[in-house]
Amino acid sequence: MEVGVRWAAARWYVMVPVVAVGVLAATWGREPPAGVMALVGCCLAGSVLAAVHHADVIAHRVGELFGSVVLALAVTAIEVALIVTLMADSGGKGATLARDTVFAALMITCNGIVGLSLLVGTLKRRVAVFNAEGTGAALATVATLAGLSLVLPTFTTSTPGPQFSSAQLVFAALAALVLYGLFVATQTVRHRSYFLPLTSTGEVVEVEDHVEPPTARAARASLALLGLALVAVVGLAKVASPTIERGVAGAGLPQSVVGVVIALLVLLPETIAAVRAARRDRIQTSLNLALGSAMASIGLTIPAVAVASLWLKGPLVLGLGATHTVLLALTVTVGTLTVVPGRATLLQSGVHLSLLAAYIDLALSP
Repeated sequence: MEVGVRWAAARWYVMVPVVAVGVLAATWGREPPAGVMALVGCCLAGSVLAAVHHADVIAHRVGELFGSVVLALAVTAIEVALIVTLMADSGGKGATLARDTVFAALMITCNGIVGLSLLVGTLKRRVAVFNAEGTGAALATVATLAGLSLVLPTFTTSTPGPQFSSAQLVFAALAALVLYGLFVATQTVRHRSYFLPLTSTGEVVEVEDHVEPPTARAARASLALLGLALVAVVGLAKVASPTIERGVAGAGLPQSVVGVVIALLVLLPETIAAVRAARRDRIQTSLNLALGSAMASIGLTIPAVAVASLWLKGPLVLGLGATHTVLLALTVTVGTLTVVPGRATLLQSGVHLSLLAAYIDLALSP
């Protein structure tokens, strides 16, 4: 029975990208009816899940810490593709889409995924144990990237409004890439032990009890299917973008909700992976996934959008408003207090989840 389920799941992850590309070919350049749009939405969501699955297969082939990086890069590639596609279709009206999506990803990862992981870990073990050195380094990098990319534009004076001048945008993009590169080198090479999971007694887990890694052939197949799934995600997002924007406007919701929808869609598979790790008493792995995704979301999305802004119409607004700046400050402060002891209880999970709930409430009703 279990073998049959695994076989069906493997077939599903192979078939979904192929079907999605077929649906893309049939709907490209058209405005399909509601029934077909429902199919487009299902294929879009399925392609995201398939892309992350195949990235996870590749990650399992190359190892634990490199695997987290591969998964973060795949998720960020999807996020960038969706942002650029929707910005291109907005006709200059999506000036804040990149900011809204990146900030939504930041709040979902640093409060939602972290909070859920700590909740699952503390309900099972009462106290969640992790490495404060590695997690603290990750949080410090996330905070720096967020400050440079999302807070500073609000206070610069070279250009009107909460946006960078061209020179400032180039600096922010380069700084983001350098910091992300330094963190990856720290995590995977120079201080690898800081990011390995700990048992409930604080012992480092050097080798995980996983199934055998996939063969090189399976990894190559997943790499090809990953590319196919990403093509499907980008194309179907372009097909669905007018419907998404009309739906948000019709519901009377702020335009920033589009960014929240994108972030929720992209980060759902990583949320599931982090919760599963927490159930296995691997809180450090959960935090690696959460903070690594937040870091990649800022450190790679901002440079990519900066390059895309050269041919996209309209300004690129990155600066946060006062409300979101306060939420960011609270997130960094609470995250620091959670990380420093290297141990967390049910209370910390509740605090993080409360911040996420406040963000969603304010996104729906500013």
